[in-house]
Amino acid sequence: MSRKPQAGVALSSFLMWVFIVVFGGILGMKVVPAVIEYFTIVKTVKAVAAESPAGGITVGDVRKSFDRRATIDAISSISGADLDVTKDGGNVVISFSYAKKIHLVGPVSLFIDFQGSASGNKGD
Repeated sequence: MSRKPQAGVALSSFLMWVFIVVFGGILGMKVVPAVIEYFTIVKTVKAVAAESPAGGITVGDVRKSFDRRATIDAISSISGADLDVTKDGGNVVISFSYAKKIHLVGPVSLFIDFQGSASGNKGD
């Protein structure tokens, strides 16, 4: 009668993998909404910059346009007042920067700095 060595996963290894998967899931559920909001902000800034002719629009108009779009897209991290609006040649350039603190568990938080810009140039 031959004996085969046992194959399987030890309880400690199984618990370690469960911890890693659960922590990764919690991290993903907390971080993904912030990243999605960032890409929504980038899309909105690009749309506002593309519709803004350099000669005929004021900084206040750009900020109001962003605020209207931000209300529709449920953007809460920044407002039109947080935008840095400049003119570069014939293009309106809109830049933004903000930080997001994401509470994970207990005293552990994740701090992410987001930044981006767009110009009225259709190629941007």
